[in-house]
Amino acid sequence: MCEILAPAGDKNSALAAINSGADAIYLGLKQFSARSSANNFDLAELKEIINYAAIFGVRVHVAMNTLVKQDETEGFLSAVKEVWNAGADAIIMQDIFLGRAVHAAFPEIVLHLSTQAGVCNEYGARLAKEFGFSRVILARETAFADIGKIAKIIETEVFVQGALCTCFSGQCYLSSFAGGNSGNRGRCKQPCRKLYSIDRKGFEERAYRLSPSDLCAGENIVKLKEAGVYSFKIEGRMRRPEYVAAAVMYYKSMLSGGDGDLSALKRTYNRGNYTKGLAFGQDKNFLSSAVQGHIGEYVGTVKVVSGRYLCESRQRFVRGDGFKILRDGRELCGGSYDGDARGGFYVSAPKRLKNGDKIFVTTDSELNARLTSGKRTVRADIFARFEEGGYPRVNINGFEYTGSERLGSAQTRPLTAEDVTNCFRKVGNLPIDVTFGEVAVVGKPYLGMAALNAFRREAYEGFISKLTFKERFPALGEIPVPEPLCGRNGKTAVICSDLRGVAADIGILKPDSYLSDLSPLISDFKGEKFLYLPAYLSGDDIAEIKPACALFDGIYCEGYYGIELARELEKPLFAGVGFNVSNTVSADYLKNNAKYFCVSKELSFKENSPLCAANAFSLAAGGIKVMDLIYCPFGRMCSSCDKRRAYTLTDEAGRKFALKRYETSLCRFELYNCANIFSERGSFGGLYDFTLLDAEGLSRDISNSAALKSKLGDITRGHSNSPVL
Repeated sequence: MCEILAPAGDKNSALAAINSGADAIYLGLKQFSARSSANNFDLAELKEIINYAAIFGVRVHVAMNTLVKQDETEGFLSAVKEVWNAGADAIIMQDIFLGRAVHAAFPEIVLHLSTQAGVCNEYGARLAKEFGFSRVILARETAFADIGKIAKIIETEVFVQGALCTCFSGQCYLSSFAGGNSGNRGRCKQPCRKLYSIDRKGFEERAYRLSPSDLCAGENIVKLKEAGVYSFKIEGRMRRPEYVAAAVMYYKSMLSGGDGDLSALKRTYNRGNYTKGLAFGQDKNFLSSAVQGHIGEYVGTVKVVSGRYLCESRQRFVRGDGFKILRDGRELCGGSYDGDARGGFYVSAPKRLKNGDKIFVTTDSELNARLTSGKRTVRADIFARFEEGGYPRVNINGFEYTGSERLGSAQTRPLTAEDVTNCFRKVGNLPIDVTFGEVAVVGKPYLGMAALNAFRREAYEGFISKLTFKERFPALGEIPVPEPLCGRNGKTAVICSDLRGVAADIGILKPDSYLSDLSPLISDFKGEKFLYLPAYLSGDDIAEIKPACALFDGIYCEGYYGIELARELEKPLFAGVGFNVSNTVSADYLKNNAKYFCVSKELSFKENSPLCAANAFSLAAGGIKVMDLIYCPFGRMCSSCDKRRAYTLTDEAGRKFALKRYETSLCRFELYNCANIFSERGSFGGLYDFTLLDAEGLSRDISNSAALKSKLGDITRGHSNSPVL
């Protein structure tokens, strides 16, 4: 068994998904959804869609997968209960600790762990299962070998189609620090889709250097199914209904052994002519550096004829169709249909076109109409008995309905079987396809047409109610939220790539290469030594790194998987900034189950104050890591790579962002903000990220704020006084 899971950003997309054959849909509320720009649903609209989906046995998963601040926690938990009581089949959450609390209070609520939680290896999967989640939605970067291992532990959901984030799931802060709109709270402004240059030969020209092509797993869905994946997820709560329909039909076909209509999929939305994604290794088409947005499908080439632009093509189009025009592989402009012509059709465009320009269709109006015209129905087999002196009875797919009054004797025209069948063929807007078994009319019963119509409506209403009924034990109790914490922590912790000469209570080694001998880098450090583990590590990476952990007093980890890994290693855990701790439910767990933890770097002073335990840290100064890239932005051109430690990414405004390279089994990259952070730590321990800075020199100025501030150069206070949206 497996499912095709489709996106529903609004009612029309939900209906398109269901009518196209989706096995399940996912959607968001107007609050707490990681796609806040979608129309989303209020509770009444949600209930309507849940009922319609239930007619066809389609499951509805509700995404409540944003980070939740302390003052939002009670409202969030209340909304979880309301959504469950409304009939949702599962609730998708990002905060694994909130999920743990929900499961402890109401174990009947089905929880799926969001891709934003970054599960990418067996350790994260085991923790999710322990905390009460029944399914994990894997990070898009998860390696195929790890997917198979995780599927043996817990039910697994994998993205197969749609937009890819350039940053590892749940670890992107670029939109947050660039403009105060947090991707972790559903408000990403997609600065990654802008133009950038990189100071490496061949990459100096501005292009979409961080913009991935859309994912299309295609025939690889069969491999994923064989690996044990249960749910195949289509991204796209911001996409139109025709895209949803095309994607559902394509993957339903692929799973049933067909070829799928890739042309329809390309025409409804296609950024970059697709990549197979990172599960199977980075392919040459992973980044769409030349074209941003919908590229459509290639249909022909421009030939200039008497001042008009002829697209030489065997395909036919109509008024209302739209196109994108490329020159030398780069987007030039849009275009529209401008009439038929021998050998093709004419296109109008706002720019002067040249012979050889390529034309791609991006709006195929006839295709779109066809994709959204289908209507899914349920077969309704009807058996009926209308007997003089008896109660009228009807059986619809096993549902029995009996009228409240006995049938009298006809004085003139008695009821006929044809009357009954003609009446029950009137289904109105109900999505049912009526067939008839035995319709028995015994004696000379009388039933007026108005009464017969009322009987039909009541029978159908009862039948539909049976299909949509979900027996629920409403979650009525309260989920406890821990009181604000009030500890103090005077310790300092420094993240850097070489601990020699560094002065701090805790040293967190973040090596440039995990494959080298790390012992020289910590040889003279006097404090506690922790090994930095990034949010993404594959199973193979962990196996390679495990022996080095013996050199350290503990591990500092940016991902939830660190909890389980620390247990296995029998080492203390420092839960890093990437845990995104933003409420007392999370902080209270880590206060008692980690040696140290850091609160979210997206919180203001006011917002993080309730989270201050005696082992809590906040990011006080240094670099601000805003992205983890689990791919090579240079296209894995390893033979010609200069393998520098750091590069500079420059945006259109001239702002410069450090792009750091490091090595695990493959090269990976981190992006740092264009300004360093300098913030008061208050009662928290101070975490200082000196990864790309002079760690030895700066660490000696930690206690001298003025000196440290002056040496950091361009600085920002981050979100200290400006909360993220």
